[in-house]
Amino acid sequence: MAAHHQVRVEISYRQRGIDDDIDFDAKILAISAAAELAGMHPQTLRQYDRLGLVEAARTPGGGRRYSARDVSRLREIQRLSQDEGVNLAGIKRIMDLEREVQAIRAEAQAVVEELQRARRQLAELRAMTGPFGRSTDIVLWRGEQG
Repeated sequence: MAAHHQVRVEISYRQRGIDDDIDFDAKILAISAAAELAGMHPQTLRQYDRLGLVEAARTPGGGRRYSARDVSRLREIQRLSQDEGVNLAGIKRIMDLEREVQAIRAEAQAVVEELQRARRQLAELRAMTGPFGRSTDIVLWRGEQG
């Protein structure tokens, strides 16, 4: 019977500032901890790394380090593979498409924000023209001929 290993993760709390956010992309987890948190064998994680499904940072000694976001991604890979029956090539394609969709959404959001800024500026300019700036039409008057 194989020995069961448990990984204990302790989180300490401290007073946090307004700009002090948790970095879910910090590559701080060793392969054993990341594999345990994702519910897989470290060798499986190495295979996923080689296939490009996750990307580890490397320590000076060559050890792999993973982030909390990587663990979440690994859990999704396991779900797609085990529960949905998707093969690894399909999972890679799904994840690539999801990243592409996220990038497009971010770009679209930036465009929407720029459009909102432009609309606010236009409204401010219209407000500054007051009641006399209703029209920019030029009217030419011609005297009576005769």
